[in-house]
Formats: sequence, C-alpha cells, structure tokens
Amino acid sequence: MKPVAQKLFAALVTTAVVFSGCTKKPIRPDPSATMLGPSGGGASGVNPEAVATTPDMNGLQDRSNLADANGQIRGQLGDPVYFKFDDSSIRPVERPKLQAAKDYLDKNPTMRILLEGHCDWRGTAEYNLSLGDRRANEAKKYLIALGVAEAKIETVSKGSEEAKKNADEATMKTDRRADLVLLKQP
Repeated sequence: MKPVAQKLFAALVTTAVVFSGCTKKPIRPDPSATMLGPSGGGASGVNPEAVATTPDMNGLQDRSNLADANGQIRGQLGDPVYFKFDDSSIRPVERPKLQAAKDYLDKNPTMRILLEGHCDWRGTAEYNLSLGDRRANEAKKYLIALGVAEAKIETVSKGSEEAKKNADEATMKTDRRADLVLLKQP
C-alpha cells in the first residue's frame, strides 16, 4: 500500500472503532427524584376503600378526588392494558380499556393520563426499561389515534422495577402491563 492509502485506511479503521464502541447504559433514576416518588405508579397511596365508581364512567374507578403526599391528584384509571411476553403491540382485547380512558378524558377536560410501562422480571434492566417504554408509547399512539390530545398524555417506563422476581407465569402476566394513571391538569 502507498503511504497515503495506509493513512486513509488507518483513519477509517480508527473512526469505525470509535463509533462502534460500547453504548452507554441508561442509568435508572432514584425513585425519590422522579415525579412519581418512591411509591411508584402502581402504588399511588390511594386507599382502595375510598374509590368511587360512577355509572357514567363505564366501570372506571374514579380516584381523581384523592391526592398523594405532594398534593398531586392522581389515581388508577381503570384496568391496566396487558401485553404478551416480549411484545408491545396493543391486542384487540385490550383496546376497549383505552377507549374507556379516552371517553373519560373527554368528559373530564381537567384530567390527563400517565401511561406507565411495566415488564416481568425476565431480561436485563436496560432491556426491560426499553420494553416498558415501547409499551407505554404504543398505548399513547393508540390514544392519540382515538383522538386524545398528545398534550394530555405522558409516558414513563418502570421496566421491571416493580416486578415480582422468579414469579410464576400467572404473576408475570400481570407484570406485563401499561398502567393508566389519572392526573389533574397542571
């Protein structure tokens, strides 16, 4: 090889090595430093005995009148949307839950929704955070397609933080979900 070609080849190899290096692993935030606080999304600090279900909510549980420790009104809106193993697509059987959430938001314009993506305990923490994010965002896309304003929807991935370790299949099915958390508009 000629000296110029050798230098060009060396520069290309060096560039390729630099750009193909290890990617930085995401760092999980300390729960006390997040919007949700240490209790996370599944445990909103809401007393289940204080939950009211009204006829016009089509079976959705209205916890909007309850506040967490920070005064933020929040609560679970209906049942979670469940997913198959290692999947983030919204199954037809789960779509009515999102339709009911959309209907509730239409009737309550001061409310918004937080979609929390969860995974079972299998997989790495990084992978599960990514999968939880995809699940929450698929639910968001579906709500937007139904006509919910994007500004009324937030997403967060909890990954496998709240999953039961070494759980049986029935428990893992309940860990693979997107929780629909009701929030008051700021």
